[in-house]
This record gives sequence, structure tokens and C-alpha cells, in this order.
Amino acid sequence: MDRHSYYDAVFLIERVHRYFLELLKTELDKAKIRDINNVQTLILYNIGTEEMTVGELTARGYYLGSNVSYNVKKMVENKYIDQERSPHDKRSIRIKLSPKGLELHRTISLCIESQIAVLDKAGINQAELNTVCKTLRKIENVWTRMINYSGG
Repeated sequence: MDRHSYYDAVFLIERVHRYFLELLKTELDKAKIRDINNVQTLILYNIGTEEMTVGELTARGYYLGSNVSYNVKKMVENKYIDQERSPHDKRSIRIKLSPKGLELHRTISLCIESQIAVLDKAGINQAELNTVCKTLRKIENVWTRMINYSGG
């Protein structure tokens, strides 16, 4: 494997993520939703119908260059997320989508379904997508081991 292929893969991962965020922004603009941004929408989508802590949310998702706690705070202010202190541990705050958040989640789910249909029409089949995911998981595992080994 050469250095060029490695860098190309690294930059492609970031670029594809950025394009996905742009697609989310486009959907928000079409729906005239101005009180939530694309990164917050991705966070909202990852919460889904579950209830969790901000720490659990952070561990589950990949929000490049974003402060999850700040974004959750903004989504609470704009009534996309409800939060409640744990009765067992007052330091822990549980979050879940509000009715407004669930409505946006349904909208984004429909958008993702339409994106899947476009990929299918573009000739990207399930086997190819599975191969991409398998390769990206291998890279993730290697990088995780490298970080853990280096003490980072």
C-alpha cells in the first residue's frame, strides 16, 4: 500500500462525512427549519427513540469538530430534546427526543431512505456498501489499537 492511497482514503472519509452533513443542511433548508444545524440534526438522528446520557451519545457517534454537550444544550433550548436528572445519580442527566425532535427524526429518516434509493439508482449495490463498511471497520480497529497502544 502506498502513501497516496492511504491519504486518499483518510481524506475521502472526512469528505464523505462533510457531504452527508451538507445533505442534511439542504433538507433543513428545504423544510425551512432554522433553529437546528446539520451537526445537531445528526446528533438528534443518532438519539432516535432511545433515552441516554450525553456520554453515551458521544461514545456512539462521530461528530467531527463539535462539542456534543453544547449542541445538546442548544437542542434543549430549541425544544428538540427533553432532559431529566437521574433519580439515582443527580450528576447524570438523561436525554431523549421531544415530540418536536421525534418529528424531525421522522423527516430525516425519510430523507435517508430517499438517499438510499439514489445510491441504488447510481448502481451502488448492497454488496459494495457492505465491502466499504467492512473495510472502514478494519481501518477503525487498526487506528483504535494504535491509539490504545500509544496511550492516547
